[in-house]
Amino acid sequence: MSNADSRPDAASVTARLSVPEMDCPSCAGKVDGALDGVAGVRSIETQAATGRVVVTYDPDETDEDALVAAVEAAGYEVTGRSGDADSGDEAAPSPQAVWTSTRALKTWASAVLVTVGFLAEFLLPALNGVVATVLGTDVLLADAFFLAGIAVAGQPIVRGGYYSLKQLNLDIDLLMSVAILGAVTASVAFGERLYFEAATLAVLFSVSELLETYSMDRARTSLRELMELSPDEATVRRGGEEVTVPVEDVVVGDVVVVRPGEKLPMDGVVVGGESAVNQAPITGESVPVDKTDGDEVYAGTVNEEGYLEVEVTAAAAENTLSRIVDMVEDAQANQTEREQFVERFAAYYTPLVVGAGVLVGVVPPLLFGGAWPTWILRGLTLFVLACPCAFVISTPVSVVSGVTSAAKNGVLVKGGNHLESMGAVDAVAFDKTGTLTKGELTVTDVVPLGENAERDVLRCARGLESRSEHPIGDAIVEEAADRGVDAGAVSDFESVTGKGVRADLDGTTHYAGKPGYFQELGFDLSHVHAATDGGVVTQTTRRLCERNDCLDLLEDVVPRLQAEGKTVVLVGTDEELEGVIAVADEVRPEAEAAVRRLRELGVEHTVMLTGDNERTAAAIAEQVGVDDYRAELLPEEKVDAVEALTAEYDAVAMVGDGVNDAPALATATVGVAMGAAGTDTALETADIALMGDDLSRLPYLYDLSNRANGVIRQNVWSSLAAKAVLAAGVPLGYVPIWLAVLAGDAGMTTAVTANAMRLSRVTPDLDAADA
Repeated sequence: MSNADSRPDAASVTARLSVPEMDCPSCAGKVDGALDGVAGVRSIETQAATGRVVVTYDPDETDEDALVAAVEAAGYEVTGRSGDADSGDEAAPSPQAVWTSTRALKTWASAVLVTVGFLAEFLLPALNGVVATVLGTDVLLADAFFLAGIAVAGQPIVRGGYYSLKQLNLDIDLLMSVAILGAVTASVAFGERLYFEAATLAVLFSVSELLETYSMDRARTSLRELMELSPDEATVRRGGEEVTVPVEDVVVGDVVVVRPGEKLPMDGVVVGGESAVNQAPITGESVPVDKTDGDEVYAGTVNEEGYLEVEVTAAAAENTLSRIVDMVEDAQANQTEREQFVERFAAYYTPLVVGAGVLVGVVPPLLFGGAWPTWILRGLTLFVLACPCAFVISTPVSVVSGVTSAAKNGVLVKGGNHLESMGAVDAVAFDKTGTLTKGELTVTDVVPLGENAERDVLRCARGLESRSEHPIGDAIVEEAADRGVDAGAVSDFESVTGKGVRADLDGTTHYAGKPGYFQELGFDLSHVHAATDGGVVTQTTRRLCERNDCLDLLEDVVPRLQAEGKTVVLVGTDEELEGVIAVADEVRPEAEAAVRRLRELGVEHTVMLTGDNERTAAAIAEQVGVDDYRAELLPEEKVDAVEALTAEYDAVAMVGDGVNDAPALATATVGVAMGAAGTDTALETADIALMGDDLSRLPYLYDLSNRANGVIRQNVWSSLAAKAVLAAGVPLGYVPIWLAVLAGDAGMTTAVTANAMRLSRVTPDLDAADA
C-alpha cells in the first residue's frame, strides 16, 4: 500500500479497479509502483487477496483511463473498474479456469519440452548429439529442448522481472528471472550444463504461480458468492405495467414485484402482499421471517412463498448487501498487528537472503576453491527463497476467509484488526435493553392510587410520555392507545436524563419516572395510605398513614415488581402520587445459552450494564447468567464502566444496539452492534455488527475470531520456519533448486491458503443456542 501524495483534496475521486492477476504481494508491489508514478494520484491501496486496487486521485491531473493504462503497463489486465456492473464477478474468476489460462497452456507446453529433453539426456543418450555451438559451448539436443522450455515458460517470468527491475522492486519475479538467466549464463560461461536446472525452475515456478492463483481464486470465490446473492434484474411496476430492468436502473421510490422463490433485488418496504422471507443471507436467521405492509426487506433475501410488492428505499449501489460487500472488501485495509509485523519483517528478510545468496555463490569459489557452477546454483537457490510470498500472504488470505465467512453467517466484521481483537477478548459487557432482552417493552401492571382509576393513570402517563423518545415511554403510550385512553393537553415538556419526565397536563404539572425521582420531589414512599380492591393494591396517597391500610412502597410494591424483572414508573403531581405502572421486557430466548457458550469458549468475565434499577437488573442478570451487573447507569457511566473493565482485562467487547450505546461501544476494545441490518448508524460506527437480533451469533463470532488468530499464527510461523529450514539447507547442498520452488513457494502458498479456507467451515452452533 502506498500513500502517494497524501495531501487532502476535497475534489479527489476514488477509483476501484479489478485486477485478478494481482494475486501475490510482489504483483501488488508492481501495481503500486506503476500507479505511484501517475501524476495526481493521492493514495493507493492494493488488495492482493481480493484482486482489487483502490486509487484516490485528482481528476484535474489524471483520469481513470490513465490509471488503467498504468496498471496494464505493469503487465496486469484490468477487468473491471468503478461503476462496472460485472466488475465484481470478473474480480473473482472461477478457480478451475486457472488450469486452462494462457499461462497454464504455456506451462504445460514447457513441461512437455522439458520432459522430452529429460528423455533425450537420461534415457536415450544415443540421440543426444550436438545441435549447435554457442560462444564455444556445445548445445546438445536435450539442451535445445530445455532452452525451448525455458523460453516458453520463462517468458512471463522474465517479463514480470523486467517490470520489477524498472521499478527497482526486489520481488519474486525479479529474483526468479535472475535465477533462470543466471543458470543459463553459468552454463555458457563455465561449460557446466545447468540448462535442465533452469528449465525445471521455469516450469516449476510457473506451476507454483498457477497453484497460487488457484488458491487465491478459491479464497475470492467466497466473496464472489456473497456478491451474487443479489439478482441482476428486477421486475418493476411502471405505467401500470410490469417491466424487467437491470437493478442498476431501479430508482428509489420504484415498486418492485417479487414472486415466490425469487430473490429480492433491492432494499425496501413492503407496500403490498405478505410472505415469509428467508433473511439468512443478510442476518443469518435460520427461520424465515413473516413480512407484511410496512416491514423492511433487504436485497439478496429470498421470498419463500407469497407475493410481495416492495417500494425501493435504496439504490443498488447503496443497499444493505452492497454495503456489506464493500465493507468486507475494505476489511483488509485495517491491518492486524501480525500483518504489520510480517510487513516489517519482510522488508528486512528479502535483502538479507539475497545478500546471503550472493555470498554463497561467490565466496566459496573465490576463497576456498569451490566449483563455480555448484556454488552459483546454490546462491541462485537462495534467491528463489528470498521472496517471502507465502509468509506475506498468510495473514490477508486468512482475514479474507474469516471476514467473508462471518458475513455469510450474519456478522459484519469491519476489519482484520477487529477480527484479531475479538479473538483476544477476555471480558464481554452487554447492554440490557434490546441486547439481552428483546427491547419490546410492554405494560404489565397499572396500579391506580388515591382517587384515580387505571384510565386516569394511563391518561396522565400517555400525556407525559407522548413526547419522550425512551422505549419505556413508547410502551406506555401504546398501552394507553390500545385501551382507547387519550392524552390531555401537553405543554412545557422536559426530559430529566436518567430520572424521568415532567410536563404540564391540562395546566397542572405532572411527573413520571423512577421512585428515586419522586423521593427527590419530597415524597415519603415508606409511609403511604392504601385502599384495596379484592386484595390488590389500587390506591395510595402521599399523606402519612393514619389507618391500618398502610403500605411501604419501597419495601413492598416496588420491590415485588422489580424482583419479577419489571421496571417501575411512578406517575403523579408534586402533591399526589396518582399511580404505579410496571413495564417488562422479555429476555431473549438465546441469551442464557449465548452467555454460557461464551464462558465455555474461554471468556473470563461477562457483565450487564443498564440504566435500570438494581432489583430489575439483578433479576435479569440472574436469568441470563452473567457474572456481574451494573445498574442505574447514565450513558456516561456506562463509558466509565467499560473503561474500568478495560483496565482490569486486556481486551473488552461491548455489545449494544449501536445507537444509544455508541459512546460505550467506541470505548471498548471491540464494539459489537446488535440488529444492524438496515441501520445506517450501526453499520457505519460499529467495529463488528450482528446483522440480526440473534445473540447466538456472538459465541460464533468469538469462536471464529479465536480460530482466525490461531490460523494466522500457524500460517505466519510455519511459512517462516519452512523458509528458514530450506535456507539453512542450501549451503550444505541438501536443498536443490526444484525443492526450493516446490516447498518454499508453491507448497507453502498452497498450504497457508488451504489452512485459511478452513475458517469458512466455522458455523454458528444453533443447537447450543436453542438449548
